[in-house]
Amino acid sequence: MPIDVASYEATPFDPVAVEANGDEAAGGDDGLFGGGLRGLLRGLGIGRNGQTARDTLEELIDERDDAEVPINDDERRLLANVLDLRDRAIEDVMLPRADIVAIDVNTGLDEVINVMTREGHSRLPVFRDTLDDALGMVHIRDILAWRGRDADFTIAKVQRRILFVSPSMRVLELLLEMRVTRCHMALVVDEFGGIDGLVTIEDLVEEIVGEIEDEHDRPDEPDLIPLADGRYDADARVEIETLENLLGPVATDEEREDIDTLGGLVFSLAGRVPIRGELITHPTGFEFEILEADPRRVHRLRIRRVDPAGGEADSRT
Repeated sequence: MPIDVASYEATPFDPVAVEANGDEAAGGDDGLFGGGLRGLLRGLGIGRNGQTARDTLEELIDERDDAEVPINDDERRLLANVLDLRDRAIEDVMLPRADIVAIDVNTGLDEVINVMTREGHSRLPVFRDTLDDALGMVHIRDILAWRGRDADFTIAKVQRRILFVSPSMRVLELLLEMRVTRCHMALVVDEFGGIDGLVTIEDLVEEIVGEIEDEHDRPDEPDLIPLADGRYDADARVEIETLENLLGPVATDEEREDIDTLGGLVFSLAGRVPIRGELITHPTGFEFEILEADPRRVHRLRIRRVDPAGGEADSRT
């Protein structure tokens, strides 16, 4: 949902205070989240008296059992998410490069406000020439302070620091760094210095407490829609494994090692980003029609099974 720039209130974000589904979901002062788990989250993985997070969580559960206080479903979900998060890397939760909305350092005040309003983001990365030359970030509270003084405005006057992190960095490590530095946005940099993705503190906290209505929310699960004639309309983000579970082998063994999504498969077959209306045929007997695409990526495709000799076959198996 786009942000209302005119009525925006700059409220500091406290990730530990975020509640998944209201006060009851958080557990309140008497709940697991309101007590030991809240403390555990504040320590970002450091347990009681140097214990591991897993040991501390097990102790919290035992205490609840001894007191005959049941752990509700929300608390169990939070516990599971915390434990799972310790083994997850930034590349598992980042927003991919193709979905990043950023602004050039020479952008004017009105255009920055327009982009923030249109995209629904309260923070935007700043770059010079290309995203790989990232300079920092801007925050809506700083931008709005310049309204009415746009003649003197430059991005450099409001630009803030942004973190640069490795894809392999652990999620909890970045969450700790963001809290310590009070810098709540990070760009993910590959081994060659290119920008791979973007992460905000909301993205990280959502992994624990559930979805937060804020900026850079990841898109809904990619869909795969069967059509009456046996063909399928698919989001390009559909995973090859998901597609093959439904239709049988679609990619070769070699392709499966390097490619995860349907969009990646057609990009590999074409050797470039195909354009809308283009037909891409795979030797396994599938044809992909590009329904939606932009210069950077494919968005939607239509899949049909074809006879290897060139004729169309019924894709219903």
